[in-house]
Amino acid sequence: MGTIKETVMNDMNKSRKAGENKYEETLSKYDCALNDEQVAAEVKQLLDEKMAENNNLEVKKFLFGSIELTTLKNTDNDESVMAFTEKVNRFDNDYPELPHVATICVYPCFAAAVKNTLDVEGVNIACVSGSFPSSQALIEVKVAETALAVKDGADEIDIVMPVGKFLCGDYEGVCDDISELKEACGEDVAMKVILETGCLRNTADIKKASILSMYAGADYIKTSTGKEKVSATPEAAYVMCKAMKEYYDQTGRQVGFKPAGGINTVDDALAYYTIVKEVLGEKWLTNKWFRLGTSRLANLLLSEIEGKEIKFF
Repeated sequence: MGTIKETVMNDMNKSRKAGENKYEETLSKYDCALNDEQVAAEVKQLLDEKMAENNNLEVKKFLFGSIELTTLKNTDNDESVMAFTEKVNRFDNDYPELPHVATICVYPCFAAAVKNTLDVEGVNIACVSGSFPSSQALIEVKVAETALAVKDGADEIDIVMPVGKFLCGDYEGVCDDISELKEACGEDVAMKVILETGCLRNTADIKKASILSMYAGADYIKTSTGKEKVSATPEAAYVMCKAMKEYYDQTGRQVGFKPAGGINTVDDALAYYTIVKEVLGEKWLTNKWFRLGTSRLANLLLSEIEGKEIKFF
């Protein structure tokens, strides 16, 4: 007969294995055996064949309306964030014929400053949370930060998937983190899960991380924090969109998509638009379901729309 300690350890191991089996069973419903070179070839062919037709004024206006105007600098303060928000207010008055940006994205400590300054109806307040950008904190700390951001006015929360847990195969830990943070957001506050695709090993990892994040409660999946050397790429976006389409077909639940980090040109934005259009379809081509995490793109798109160089933001 084993000792009490041995019995407890055996029970814990059985529980852990049952949890692992649940997540492996979920992943087994999807094709995660991807080949990086094949994915790259498919993306190149798609963009070569389809991107040019999206290079037009209406698409550029749509893309402008999908921007999450973001300030995540160490030097941010209440005054600078309020001035940043005032630009969105002024834009709505100066360019009434154009769509406004989708959100203003800031650190949680500035949610109240944005809420008290923002006058434009329909622009949401997004906060990065959960120990952004590393996600390396106790879950209690991440939950508290998220709940406080929501209390102060955040309409949307962007968290980072615990990449270290994912890479060592702790899928249960990954999903538990995401689920607890979604619970802190509540049903009315959308939560985006950042996969930090530049830290993942291959496209198979990106597919698995996408599925697990949606399974655990993500309302959006997002490529990157913009804080790593490798941020959004068309290949990562393609795999994520494929995962979203498969997930939607199996569950009926629509999840939004947000490429972020390294979106430096209008062509970059057009590439992501083309991928979403061709893989996910028209249902995702609204600024509710498709977002762009970039600020530098705002002036570039505005300049192309107006036909002259403009530095508004």
